[in-house]
Amino acid sequence: MARRRIEIFTENIELPYGKVTARFLKKILSTSSDILGLDKVAISLIVTDDAYIREINRAYRKKNKPTDVISFAYREDPFPAVNTAMEELGDIYISAERAMEQATEFGVTLKDELTRLIIHGLLHLVGYDHERSKKDEKIMERKEEEMFKAVSSS
Repeated sequence: MARRRIEIFTENIELPYGKVTARFLKKILSTSSDILGLDKVAISLIVTDDAYIREINRAYRKKNKPTDVISFAYREDPFPAVNTAMEELGDIYISAERAMEQATEFGVTLKDELTRLIIHGLLHLVGYDHERSKKDEKIMERKEEEMFKAVSSS
């Protein structure tokens, strides 16, 4: 079994949010990490509201609007080298409000939309970047879809 530390935090919202619990979020993040072969890593997931994530988006991406997910990797090198120490992989911020709106817009459950956002954020932490090029965008989209199917069936 993989050894990792997953922490779930909230900012300006309470869990459970709808039918979503911290336990559900941790399970999705853990299963997604298993699929990527991540071991000996620490990951923080911060679930927040539109106002809080808008401030983060403005401060770090110079975009004065809320977004659904933002990730902050703690290292430059994608995919960690093999070592024995626990590595701080990074933080994933998700707006629960944005996820709820997008779930309605896309005709999916809130749990499915949050699963998609967790996968998206985690892929950013390990070096995927859909904003680099159209090719990288396609690569990341395919990986997201593959992982979503695997996580959903687990």
